[in-house]
Parts: sequence; structure tokens; C-alpha cells
Amino acid sequence: MCGIFGIYSNKLNVIESTYFSLFALQHRGQESAGISVSNGEQVHTVKKLGLISQAFTKEDMDSLPKGEMAIGHVRYSTTGSCTVENAHPFAFMFKGTYMSLAHNGNLVNIQELRDWCLSKGFRFNSSSDTELITAMITLSEKDTIEEAIGEVAKRLHGAYSFIVLAPDKIVGLRDPFGIRPMVLGEIPGGYAIASEDCALGVVGAQYMREIMPGEMVVITKNGTTTNRGFEHQDRLANCAFEFLYFARPDSSISGKNLYEARVRMGRNLYREHPVDADSVISVPDSGTPAAIGFSRESGIPFAEGLIKNRYIGRTFIQPDQLLREVGVRLKLNPIISAIKNKRIVLVDDSIVRGTTSKKIVKLLRSVGAKEIHMRISAPEVKWPCFYGIDTESQKELIAANHSVDEIGRILDVDSIGYLSMKGLVNAIHLPKDHLCLACFNGDYPVKVPDTIQRSKISLDNIKSS
Repeated sequence: MCGIFGIYSNKLNVIESTYFSLFALQHRGQESAGISVSNGEQVHTVKKLGLISQAFTKEDMDSLPKGEMAIGHVRYSTTGSCTVENAHPFAFMFKGTYMSLAHNGNLVNIQELRDWCLSKGFRFNSSSDTELITAMITLSEKDTIEEAIGEVAKRLHGAYSFIVLAPDKIVGLRDPFGIRPMVLGEIPGGYAIASEDCALGVVGAQYMREIMPGEMVVITKNGTTTNRGFEHQDRLANCAFEFLYFARPDSSISGKNLYEARVRMGRNLYREHPVDADSVISVPDSGTPAAIGFSRESGIPFAEGLIKNRYIGRTFIQPDQLLREVGVRLKLNPIISAIKNKRIVLVDDSIVRGTTSKKIVKLLRSVGAKEIHMRISAPEVKWPCFYGIDTESQKELIAANHSVDEIGRILDVDSIGYLSMKGLVNAIHLPKDHLCLACFNGDYPVKVPDTIQRSKISLDNIKSS
């Protein structure tokens, strides 16, 4: 996941604008945050662990020089453990000039790239695949940063949307499959790049367009230029989980509003798995639009049955299992009058490991739910993601190891139903070959090496100093 933001403006305070934009992208990563700013001659960076509100003090912000260009990042780790060394943006040298890079995605050919960099004498300081990108740019013999990025991109396999801050420009690049989202906006006195368009409005930017798969956008004081020289693939691969869960519901991807898509998922879910019940409740907040759609299609009233403590982060993207479990206990509180002696339809966007779902069902049972019918607005997650989601192997995916009926018994629900692949694609309103559905069907758009070490700490033990 991760959230990235870049801005050039000769009218706004770009440090403050980046800071506030990262709040709008906080849902994409909660482990660390960082900001780099250019004063026209040098690039300076501050990055720390924690949420944005925890990571930056007034002293940190004041330590950054005034400038007209900045980039920011919030991190959700998939390659490289949660350490300050792995936080973004990553500083690096190109042609004797300091620059920085913020990346959203995950590379699958990290061992090949690392071995090449080591053979050229590069010494790594982190265990993040992002440092591989900066290392290759550093080692490039091209004359300009744009040419170096273009050369390096041809060797990157996986998902990558990244922003490079040079002293006099910002360069943004989206991978040819378009797995992770990236948008361009116009802001007073300049332009902005962001993972999602929800980050643009926060700082007064107007959405211009989506940055296309395989497109490089360069922002300078003279405006924007674009390079579509990267070959498009035979297919596109927008991550379906962005539509389901990751991106904010007020964002749009490929011209599709995510709130409306999620409501359609709920409508399709009822059509495929009807049930007679007293009320529909959601697992907030990501399950709420689908629950509303289920309610509208079924005529069963929607009710708030679970109240979310919004001071607790998303449990799915916490860095380890213990924190996931603690997060569930702290995160949700039932409204007893909406649940006791009621036949409940519980709608959620997905079931990955089953840990959270089992605890929520147990919570509803403990306050007297008469029946619990679970409905999931996605197909069964049976395959690990190699493009930026923290699912390491099929062993930890409940649907890869159990039938739907078995999952229902494990979760202790009266019935369970998953949205079909056809129902999901229909709700998103994009052609199936424009989506990455690999976590549901194992069809990986970017070839994954058979020998890949699928662990976010796979590079930690071999990190060179």
C-alpha cells in the first residue's frame, strides 16, 4: 500500500501542504512517515516511525528549509521490517546531487536486483526494496535523472508508483500495469501528485487526471511534461483490493468512484446470497458502503451495530499478529440494543486470515445476537499478494485451507456468503482484464519467481552495512 504525495508551488507552503496531505493518506500506512523538501539547491529529509501526528514535531517541521518542492510518504511495510532505516523518503546520490524517493508498491525480483547492485559495489543500509531502486539510479550512467529512472524502470518487476525529488524537479512514475493508483492535480502556483485524489482536495488542489500506467510525469517551475515511452502491457492490472478496501471511499480510480462501487458490491452480494434478517450491520468503516448496498437491495434496515474507536489504527495493516489481535479488542464496541435478540447480517469487505472476523462474531454472540449471517463483498482470498499487501503465504489465508462451509463453522456464523468474481467485476465497472485479481484466482499479471522469499523481513538478515 503506502501513500505518496509530491508538490510544487510558488504560492503555498509546500511543507505544510505535504504534511496535511499525508493525513488524507494515513489509511495507506501507519508505521512511519517522512517529508523531503527542496530549497532549489539541496534536498532535506525528516522521517520517523509512527503516525503522522506522532512522527513530526514543530521542531522537525521548522528544521526543514523553505522551498517550492516537497514529497511525502506514509509507510505500510511489505519488504523490510518496521525500522527508521526503512522509512521513506529514501535519500540517494545521483551525479553528485542529493535526491530523495518515495515509493508505493512491491518488487518481486529483489534478489536479482540486489545481487546486481552488490556486484557493482553498492553497500545497502536498509532492508527495503525501495533502496534497490535508489541504488540502481545511483549506479546509472545516464546523464539526467529522467533518463536514469527510465533505464531503471525497465528492470523493475512488480508494482511501483514512486516520486523522486531532485533540487529543481519532481519526477513521478507509475508501473506499466498500473497496479497502484497515482493521480495528478493542479494547485495554486503549481501541481501535485498523489496516490489518491482524496489527498488533493485537502490542500486545495484540483484533480486533473490519473497518471497512466507506464507514464512518467515531470514537474518543474515551467510546468509539467509527460513521457509515455514505456510500453503498455497487453493488459492492465488495477489492484482489486484498492476498490474493495485500501483506497478511501471518497477517492476514484480509473474514473470509478469507490463509494459507489462498494455500494454496488453490496447490492450484488444480496442478489447472490439472499437472507431473511432483522438488520444489516457493517464492520466499520470499510464494510459500511457494501452493507448499505446490501440493505438497499434487500429492504432489510441498515443499523449501526458496531462503533469504531477511530483513535485505533486499521488492524489489518498492523505489523504483527499480536497487534492485530490487540487492535480488534480495542477497536470495536457493540451497540447492544441493535444486536440483542436480533437476526443480524454482518457485512465486511474481505476475510484474509479470519482472526478479526472470528473475534467480531464472538463479540456479537456475547451481547445476545440471535443469528449472525456473514456476507463478504469480495471473493475468497486464496493466494498471497506479491505487489504490496502483507500476506506472506497461503498457510495464513483461511480460504486457501478451508471450504466456505468450514469457514462458516470456524467463525461460528449461521451462514456465510462471498461475492463471486463476476459480481465483483460487475460492481467495479471495469473489464476483468483491467484488474489484478491474483489474490482471488492466482493469476499474477507480473510473473513471480518460483524462488521468491515471500517475507517482508527476507532482506533483513542479509542487509549489508
